[in-house]
Formats: sequence, C-alpha cells, structure tokens
Amino acid sequence: MGNLLYWAIVFLVIALVAAFLGFGGVAGVATEGARILFWVAIILLVISVVGGMLRRG
Repeated sequence: MGNLLYWAIVFLVIALVAAFLGFGGVAGVATEGARILFWVAIILLVISVVGGMLRRG
C-alpha cells in the first residue's frame, strides 16, 4: 500500500510542476491519476483493517 501512496505523491508533484510550467492538460491528467491512486489506497486500507478485525474476532 505504501507503493500506491508513493505514486500518488509522484503524480501530485508532476501535476504541480506541469501547472507551474503552463501545461494544463498534463497537470489535469496527473492530478486525476494522483486522486485515483489516493482513493484506491484508502479503500484498500479500510478493507485491510476490516479484514484484520474479522480475522481476530
């Protein structure tokens, strides 16, 4: 899961640099990629926590 968050941060940095340089299309795509990876990581975290609770219970 740490790898997903790493890539989300990488896409966010790419989006910020692209926006600063004036590449709006690239910035938008990178922002959406970062957003998707972030939410996938959060969903996997929740599934992992719930699965861990059920396994112990």
